[in-house]
Amino acid sequence: MQGEGDKLNVCFNKLMVSSRVIREWNDIPMELLMRVVSLLDDRTVVVASGVCTGWRDAICAGLTHFSLSWCKKNMNNMVLSLAPKFTKLKVLNLRQDKPLLDDNAVETIANNCRDLEDLDLSKSFKLGDRSLHALARGCPQLIKLNISGCSAFSDHALAFLSSYCRNLKVLNLCGCVKAASDSALKAIGYNCRQLQSINLGWCEGVGDAGVMSLAYGCPDLHAIDLCGCVLITDESVIALANNCLHLKSLGLYYCQNITDRAMYALATSRVKNKHEIWESVKTRYEEEGLVNLNISQCTALTPPAVQALCDLFPALHTCPGRHSLIISGCLNLTSVHCACGLQSHRAGTRFSRSARV
Repeated sequence: MQGEGDKLNVCFNKLMVSSRVIREWNDIPMELLMRVVSLLDDRTVVVASGVCTGWRDAICAGLTHFSLSWCKKNMNNMVLSLAPKFTKLKVLNLRQDKPLLDDNAVETIANNCRDLEDLDLSKSFKLGDRSLHALARGCPQLIKLNISGCSAFSDHALAFLSSYCRNLKVLNLCGCVKAASDSALKAIGYNCRQLQSINLGWCEGVGDAGVMSLAYGCPDLHAIDLCGCVLITDESVIALANNCLHLKSLGLYYCQNITDRAMYALATSRVKNKHEIWESVKTRYEEEGLVNLNISQCTALTPPAVQALCDLFPALHTCPGRHSLIISGCLNLTSVHCACGLQSHRAGTRFSRSARV
């Protein structure tokens, strides 16, 4: 905000040294109006867009980030009204507490906001396949898409979207039970080679075939959430371990078919990568690797396998306040400790012994 304020001051200074006289709004230079608009909150932007032609033109020319998540009643009508004006948008947040948007609103966005890169439509329960088809044709530059909770989308529509929006890097499909099928994930793995993060939480139809397609097709995956994907087995984790060498976050909550074999595959890939890396990039290697792992309710896992991961991935913590290895519901894993936990345990043991003496 301070940077924008400085830029605004510069614009005013330029204005003062010029011979131009300002008598009404239309006399204010477009650059100055755009700077003022950049300091406004989203509600005020909506009001300002109706003040006069100058304000409207400044907003249309300069507004790139906008959110209507604060709108609780008339979001659909506002989108229909504003999307044809705000044609330069790159980031648009339409997250809802109650389902308000319909397909007509999303089609209006797709027809007018063709530079859109980041779109949040989460909890849009009313939307159907028309919306995904419209986004595919109208917004091919999408990099980040959140359609979590949009339970009406089909896997055919999601596959269609992936064939046009090939620059996708972040995709949230949490709760998209119908859309997130193995066939749709195969299409994403084939089309979206730059994908870095995908959330498939509670998509119960996802199986090994879909996850393995992602692992083979999207080698730059950094994060994948498979929580509640009850059909997947060790094969999915093994494919991710062998092909997604930059994996940092892995969610396996309630994936009860996961066994020690998957944990050892993650550990083995770590050792293999270490041997292959050059000394000049050793520091980068130390910073990479798993940072978050959720294996809650994976009751088939044993302490030796999970401890092997803790030993090889120092960013996985079990100590209080830094939990990044989540093992709740796995009573047999209570003996697993990260390096911090082991140090605390040893210190406590020494203190206990000295107290007895």
